[in-house]
Amino acid sequence: MTNTSHAEIVIIGGGAVGCGVAYSLAQAGKTDVLLIEKEATVAAVTTSQAAGLVGQVRNSVERTRLAMWSVEVFSKLQRDERANPGWRQVGSLRIALCRERVEEFQHMKGVADEAGLEVEFIDNKTAQEKWPAMNFDRAKAVLWCASDGYLQPADLTMAYVAHARHMGVRFQTKTAVQNVLIKEGRVVGVQTDQGTVRCETVVNAAGAHAFQIANSVGLDLPIVPVRHEFFVTVAAEGLEPGLPVIRIPDATLYLRAETNALLCGGWEPRSLSNDPRRIPLAKQLPNIDDDWDVLGQFAEELAPHFPQVKDLGIRSVFKGWPTFTPDGRFIIGESCRVKGFVMAGGCNAHGVSGSAGIGRHVVESMLEENPSPYVRSLSPDRFTETTWDWETARREAQHYYETYYVLGH
Repeated sequence: MTNTSHAEIVIIGGGAVGCGVAYSLAQAGKTDVLLIEKEATVAAVTTSQAAGLVGQVRNSVERTRLAMWSVEVFSKLQRDERANPGWRQVGSLRIALCRERVEEFQHMKGVADEAGLEVEFIDNKTAQEKWPAMNFDRAKAVLWCASDGYLQPADLTMAYVAHARHMGVRFQTKTAVQNVLIKEGRVVGVQTDQGTVRCETVVNAAGAHAFQIANSVGLDLPIVPVRHEFFVTVAAEGLEPGLPVIRIPDATLYLRAETNALLCGGWEPRSLSNDPRRIPLAKQLPNIDDDWDVLGQFAEELAPHFPQVKDLGIRSVFKGWPTFTPDGRFIIGESCRVKGFVMAGGCNAHGVSGSAGIGRHVVESMLEENPSPYVRSLSPDRFTETTWDWETARREAQHYYETYYVLGH
């Protein structure tokens, strides 16, 4: 049997999103919460393969404010010396290489201004002072956000756990959920390989298995695992942890220092995805082999801006299956078809950086009588109450990944 036979709320999934939801619920006064994770530790699957970049500059006010809330939470957690997320508020440089991208940056600055996020255009000389080893000769504009940064995904997840546990939340690992129990159209418990837990609410934060958990209660949701990968080089001169994060959308690249090495990743123009309907809940997603053609292309795109990359050996490759949705938006909130079944999935590679904001939106969707129009727009009902087909949805989710940095995205 499990360590407990009852909880008001059961969270399925111990990644950054699930643990962030647990923390947010506890902050809102909901502490009769049990989080269940099938792996031996939290942050063991997709979260462990995340780059940890935290950027707040977005194309919509709502997404900007969600990211700002996450930064506020990360900064608060960082002040606790016993359990903090390794949050480094080093700022970020967003580099435009063409006139059209400059126009996009101008729009993004307008969105940031409306959201109350401080960003500014800086000249190339100032950018060079912030990252001396980078070549800014091709930059047409540089957008600077001083409050951006990066963190360590596993440390963030453990910080959520420590603080949520202190408020009464329980965590149980090495326990696989087999089924969500429904009676008369509402959640009454979960069946695990360790026994049954009675509950009134289930939060599905199962990441790459969120589709299967939803499907177990009769919900068909287009949550598509898409491959993502990045590399970390050997140590090199000119790299240190205090350097800003850099994004070069025209080269589909992001990079940051990893201690005294370089972390570099990007968005593949021809991605790989998995059909979740063919992956049973009890099975892991397929292993990912290092794709040296893709990783080499990242390095080649970076070389004009950071020539040193051509001479650096690769120390490690990280890769995982973050989930994407056809419209590029999260799936958050209770299903109208199954009372007590709440989604927290389809994070479009923003599960770690957006985890605090996602947690806040989940709480809003569950506890507030009138959630904001934005939170309501993230409901799973947008898929369960409309007509769509899987092949189109999978193609659109993959396309969203492939065009992540495309102008007008």
